[in-house]
Amino acid sequence: MASGVARVDLDGGPIKPMTICMIGAGGFIGSHLCEKLMAETPHKVLALDVYSDKIKHLLEPATLPWADRIQFHRLNIKHDSRLEGLIKMSDLTINLAAICTPADYNTRPLDTIYSNFIDALPVVKYCSENGKRLIHFSTCEVYGKTIGSFLPKDSPLRQDPAYYMLSEDASPCIFGPIEKQRWSYACAKQLIERLIYAEGAENGLEFTIVRPFNWIGPRMDFIPGIDGPSEGVPRVLACFSNALLRHQQLKLVDGGQSQRTFIFIKDAIEAVLLMIENPARANGHIFNVGNPNNEVTVRQLAEMMTQVYSKVSDEAPLEVPTVDVSSKEFYGEGYDDSDKRIPDMTIINRQLGWNPKTSLWDLLESTLTYQHRTYAEAIKKAMSKPVATS
Repeated sequence: MASGVARVDLDGGPIKPMTICMIGAGGFIGSHLCEKLMAETPHKVLALDVYSDKIKHLLEPATLPWADRIQFHRLNIKHDSRLEGLIKMSDLTINLAAICTPADYNTRPLDTIYSNFIDALPVVKYCSENGKRLIHFSTCEVYGKTIGSFLPKDSPLRQDPAYYMLSEDASPCIFGPIEKQRWSYACAKQLIERLIYAEGAENGLEFTIVRPFNWIGPRMDFIPGIDGPSEGVPRVLACFSNALLRHQQLKLVDGGQSQRTFIFIKDAIEAVLLMIENPARANGHIFNVGNPNNEVTVRQLAEMMTQVYSKVSDEAPLEVPTVDVSSKEFYGEGYDDSDKRIPDMTIINRQLGWNPKTSLWDLLESTLTYQHRTYAEAIKKAMSKPVATS
């Protein structure tokens, strides 16, 4: 960050340096947020996570210009007595920790509920009791199904935004039956939101809740066996990336008819920085952070990713690039889904003046270029290892 440059908030007031306790700093979102804070602000970050691979470039070497402004603390918030002390040392706590992989909602529902609700309780408690501001990351999944999904398929009302646009202060949260364990994640996230909101109402907790709508970019999720465990099923874009890298067909769950929006991680981080540095405008609010202009069906996403990957890799696509699979076959029993998730951007635009910029094609090109390079480097490294002989 350039020294001597006065930084002001959206109302023209000076932005004072602050200490931020970032829980989950070593993940996809955390790594990009740490980069932003180190490069463009004077703020200090206490980076908490069990892994540091994605922020290693920010921690080493010790000669980095921001070396005295970022500290990594390896801890698991489930059982570490240091957590409250680190929150007390900070002006702001950002909680990014979560299990947020759809395949886990069915196969690990207890871990999903504990991670997203039970494990977040101490964070909320310590912030409230110590008068510390909290920015909590929730999910667009709290909306569940749209009202429009319950209308007849040929109903013209399905095209009316009032039946599918998701608004923070107006849209209901509609989930499937209890046996559909896919909603364990959304329910846990909604309940922690309600707890945070109640702490604000009853005990004066200063909070902001973020509802991400499919944030995409380098270092996202994991490519099984490359930058993550060889077991497991990541989210849709990472699933497609994995298939493209391995020259496999892209699997379209239930025909790929669900509709989603996608936003570039760097656009989303701009929004988060505005929340951090404009507490008077952000406190007490829930913010959708997505890009309604980048709306596609999952099938259209697969087609576009196939085209983009062919460009960045200079490899011809498969003759039949996709294959349909059932949700039961792909995710197992108990899976359910929402039909359409389009964020209403009214509140974040009004409060923070923020709008996303990056097109879907450009964000896919950036992401797939990174993943293609990462995959090629991993293969080269694996091939260079000496073969063990008996």
